[in-house]
Amino acid sequence: MKYLQDITTIKGVGEKTAALFRRMGIHTVEDLINYYPRDYQSFGPPVKLSDTKPDQLVTVELGIASSFKWKKVRNMSIGSGVGSDGTDQAAITYFNMPYLKNRLTAGSRYLFRGKVRYEKGRYHMDQPKLYTFDEYHQKLGQLWPCYSLTRGLTNNAVMKAAANALKDYECEEYLPEDILREYELMSLAKAKYQIHFPKDFDTLVEARRRLVFDEFFLFLISVRKMKEYNEEQDTGYPMIETAWPGRLIEALPYKLTRAQLKVWKEIQSDLVSGKCMNRLIQGDVGSGKTILAFLALLLTVSNSYQGAMMAPTEILAAQHFEQLSEMTRKYSLPFRPVLLTGSLSAAAKRELYEKIESGQANVIIGTHALIQEKVHYQKLGLVITDEQHRFGVRQREILNEKGGLSHVLVMSATPIPRTLAIILYGDLHLSVVDELPADRLPVKNCVVGTSYRKKAYEFIINQVHAGRQVYIICPMVEAGDEGTEGLENVIDYGEKLKNILPSEICVEILHGKMKAPEKKRIMDAFAAGNIHVLVSTTVIEVGINVPNATVMMIENAERFGLAQLHQLRGRIGRGKEQSYCIFLDGSGKEQSAKRLSILNQSNDGFFIAEEDLKLRGPGDLFGIRQSGVMEFKIADIYQDAGLLKQVSMTVDKLLMEDAEIKHPTHAALRQYLEENTGNFVDFRSI
Repeated sequence: MKYLQDITTIKGVGEKTAALFRRMGIHTVEDLINYYPRDYQSFGPPVKLSDTKPDQLVTVELGIASSFKWKKVRNMSIGSGVGSDGTDQAAITYFNMPYLKNRLTAGSRYLFRGKVRYEKGRYHMDQPKLYTFDEYHQKLGQLWPCYSLTRGLTNNAVMKAAANALKDYECEEYLPEDILREYELMSLAKAKYQIHFPKDFDTLVEARRRLVFDEFFLFLISVRKMKEYNEEQDTGYPMIETAWPGRLIEALPYKLTRAQLKVWKEIQSDLVSGKCMNRLIQGDVGSGKTILAFLALLLTVSNSYQGAMMAPTEILAAQHFEQLSEMTRKYSLPFRPVLLTGSLSAAAKRELYEKIESGQANVIIGTHALIQEKVHYQKLGLVITDEQHRFGVRQREILNEKGGLSHVLVMSATPIPRTLAIILYGDLHLSVVDELPADRLPVKNCVVGTSYRKKAYEFIINQVHAGRQVYIICPMVEAGDEGTEGLENVIDYGEKLKNILPSEICVEILHGKMKAPEKKRIMDAFAAGNIHVLVSTTVIEVGINVPNATVMMIENAERFGLAQLHQLRGRIGRGKEQSYCIFLDGSGKEQSAKRLSILNQSNDGFFIAEEDLKLRGPGDLFGIRQSGVMEFKIADIYQDAGLLKQVSMTVDKLLMEDAEIKHPTHAALRQYLEENTGNFVDFRSI
């Protein structure tokens, strides 16, 4: 198939550009077609400086009064100058963009797109996007896709490559005709084109609806077939109750909550039932799910079996390993744990493979590395996946298959409303840890505009001087291209903060593009208290535990879903000191402020998730960063909850009428499922 050909077969994509695409996981033409825009921009006519509002993205036409002055401050190049619209002037500042030096000369005139703020009697613009009149005129009145990028790759380059990939694009329909008619779905080929280059907003909404429908449909068919396969299977690893878990519960320096004890009884009952356990533990951040996982592992190894625990990031996997190792030493537990991650050397991996296969290691903690072909387990009795929404259905199945009728325990701190959890995790029994430890002080929250930033910095300085630590979250790793005007990025923000905060305050940055050893070095230094302020992306969202961190400030909070903001907030409030979370709303929109105010009202993730369901409107279809729930590329379970429920009923009806998907009218669907078995249940075995 031509769409499975290498990305270099696209006109204009040479080996150098292809290497950048591959860095983002785009290897084939089809990968690019399925690399959907993260947002869209519409370009309106320029406005006067006096007509702008705080935090509003605008375009202004300015003439440069005098050539920009450039200076080096530490590692940062800063350019500053003044632009005039004929009536008012704006101070314009650029960070780390020295290549603009020859363009921003006295007398030159450009269109500047970004956010305008009014401070001390003057207008200011930081890092605005620069357009010539011809460039801007071409964009007027159209919707333009904005893609997630990597350094060296421009939005324009991705857009051109996508246009060439989609030229004369064709694909066969696999959804049954009656479903296409019932939901009045756009053709798949048209939806793929329109999601990249929409004719107008209404067409974009319809294209997205088709693609969301398909994601939910294929996912739920897999979940239903897994449920059918897993239900009431005798386990290959029968267990009996042992004294070890009870001893550990007694020895812990804290008492388990009633909710924890209730869920532990459910897990223990499953493990000794003789049937395969398939259970989901859902619990808010800080509710104590990890100790329940450790108790399940303890029962497993005390029955002479192995247990595996898969985490979505190396940082979280290492943290689990260190916690378990410390408990093993402190309480003389029968664990022999190892840590298996992708960043280990080939020699270190080989050594661990031998320990795992021989049974010398009885607890294996790691990332996706746990499911690689070379990993062979001796007696894998229990499979635990932490933060299940980060893994695909198939990834969990692969790990389970390595054991052969192993027990499965899934954990998630993502607050999913019960009605949706039952649909999404339909193959699992649900346990909820709905109680927090009594000694936790609730986090104090505030939602403010960007004008509050200066006061926030003063508060941060005071907290650091009092011996505390701080997280600052930005939505981007580095300065982006189209559609990222006004969005803060970790790299520039970190440099800027080093110049703003007192020199004795140590500022470091952390993001997902760093190599694993560097990420570990920074997290270890932060945990040890050697870094005072950590500027990071959402890489710290899951499971990071630094009790001394008492402040979190989230820039461009409007760009995140509420569930994800709640997850981020869960990184603070983990010690005995009062913690504070500052949500900076950079949009200036009333609807955005209303959404974020929910975080002021409650620290209860499930309440927040339910409110998020009610509040999402058509204007939120794009621009809000996905919550990360499940492995969906474009669907969002909060935004698309209504469609998810409809698709669930449709899938149930189809499987009731044709359980094995063998009816002639479903031939195209079956063929598609067989050919795409990498992400879904193996339908060839049905």
